[in-house]
Amino acid sequence: MGIIHVLDEHVANLIAAGEVVERPASVVKELVENAIDADADQVRIQIEEGGLTLIRVTDNGRGIAPEDVPTAFQRHATSKVRDSRDLHQIRTLGFRGEALPSIASVARVELITSTDKSGLGKICVIEGGEVKKIEDIRTTKGTDITVRDLFYNTPARLKYMKTIQTEFGHISDYIYRLAFAHPNIAFTLVHNDKLVLRTPGGGDLLQTIAAVYGTAAARSMLRVQAEDADFTLFGWIGKPELTRANRYGMTTIVNGRYVRSYALQTAIVQAYHTLLPINRYPLVVLQLTMDPSLVDVNVHPAKLEVRFSKERELMKFIETELGRVLRGADLIPRLRGHQERQAVIQEQLKFQDSVPTRGSGSETQERQEGGRMMRRGLDGLYQPRTADLETGTVYNGQAGRRATASPLKSSTPDAASVDWQPYLETKEPAASPESRRLPQLRVIGQVHGTYIIAENEEGLFLIDQHAAHERINYERFYRKFGQPEQVSQELLVPITMEFTPSEAEVLRSRSALFSQIGVYFEPFGGNTFIIRSVPEWMPKGEELEILQEITEWVLQDRSLDIAKLREQSAILTACKASLKANDYLSREEIESLLAQLAACDNPFTCPHGRPVIVSFSTYELEKMFKRVM
Repeated sequence: MGIIHVLDEHVANLIAAGEVVERPASVVKELVENAIDADADQVRIQIEEGGLTLIRVTDNGRGIAPEDVPTAFQRHATSKVRDSRDLHQIRTLGFRGEALPSIASVARVELITSTDKSGLGKICVIEGGEVKKIEDIRTTKGTDITVRDLFYNTPARLKYMKTIQTEFGHISDYIYRLAFAHPNIAFTLVHNDKLVLRTPGGGDLLQTIAAVYGTAAARSMLRVQAEDADFTLFGWIGKPELTRANRYGMTTIVNGRYVRSYALQTAIVQAYHTLLPINRYPLVVLQLTMDPSLVDVNVHPAKLEVRFSKERELMKFIETELGRVLRGADLIPRLRGHQERQAVIQEQLKFQDSVPTRGSGSETQERQEGGRMMRRGLDGLYQPRTADLETGTVYNGQAGRRATASPLKSSTPDAASVDWQPYLETKEPAASPESRRLPQLRVIGQVHGTYIIAENEEGLFLIDQHAAHERINYERFYRKFGQPEQVSQELLVPITMEFTPSEAEVLRSRSALFSQIGVYFEPFGGNTFIIRSVPEWMPKGEELEILQEITEWVLQDRSLDIAKLREQSAILTACKASLKANDYLSREEIESLLAQLAACDNPFTCPHGRPVIVSFSTYELEKMFKRVM
């Protein structure tokens, strides 16, 4: 007798549930996506004990026809796909026909649904995959599905569930993404009888962002909209001051579906090139629309991972369009008064990437407040058609403690006496009014030889002189490294560097890479190399340290290309060649620095992503001194 046999439907559903129903959030995802596919514009999600005790999703969509109710809980039964050709033109969130039978096999499920307003509908009760009841019932149009005691019949699965807070965090995080994908739908999320989130559902993505991340975050978002032959892009991207410690703040939506794509995240991060500090990531919500044939969503049962047939073109499109918006924006961070700062902190604390706690109050409060909650505090927001939501000299004459690395020409006798001009002097003219991205500023003076104070009619400005000089030098060096001919200067005392045999072999094989930035390693016997000249951009006295850093990069990253090497070399050299703290400057030197900063492509951050300039409006100053209330 053969040992291979066909599994019965109940066992097959339990196995399928292991793929489709990983945790309570998986159930919520499938049920809410079904509501969206049914054209609902109001979806209410009620959760108890992180979804392990109860998950209830109520919508006002089309509902399920009475004759389709029994079929809906059969495996691979769906109204969304007819044949294989439909798999290449998927326009719905669900299509596999596995969700309902998988959920019903590991929980107690009650489905109430109606397709018309006559009040007639069906109720279906299933426990552990077994149908207990299907009857007629009077109800409103739409679907109300309740899932109780998830994993009650699979204790091994229940054992590995995380804490209630963690499980609810996964649920709320996905609801936030769905709200971003469908701002036309009013979502209500309740946990243990407390209102967590309500979105307005009017189609305004910025209002939805404010509902999730808070109004302070929404005011720091920039509008992006673009299209080409293949892709349409719309969304809101955070200014560099609005960052997160991980990538969860980046939401990418493709044809109405939230997806996790490393390629899209890479393109987003690259658009913020040198605008963000290390290990910080932007807050971004992007909606992408493309022909369904260009994206394959049938990769995994969870349908969160996708494949793009024009991935490189899509990445370039996103990087270009986000970069264009950022280059055209005023990115000067605005300093806040104490009270406003505390309000922002409290607002941010209410949203955690995986453990949200926004909202409070009972169901009674929820009904009383209604739609007013989402309007509270939003009066200051502009309409989403706009790209931005906000609208006597003192000089310490003390000479710098050390020679200032400066292209800042001064007539004062005690200005830096060491000539660093060969590699620091810039040729760029001051920015024209048309290209200027910094406001016109009047210099006031310096604080501790580190920060420059300036003003204009709008308020007070503080500039980090090292970060400003570093940005100027970085852009200059980066352009220099791209020149086909690198000017070299002979070293009075050649530098010798010794490596291990394997390292020496790598350096020999990558000699062409080094030559593109003007560095030449000459064999000097065994595993030793000699450097007789260095490019003229290399600061005097820093040659050996820079060469050691550059060779270390190449040895550690065998895939390092010329673009990345140029970038890293420019950042390293700019940092070493720039003004430091306690470098006191004359007024003329400060004005020269600010003029050169205004001519930069990005005058707002240093190459490491730290802010160069921050502002304090006149209104905020007056509020601080109680001149205004």
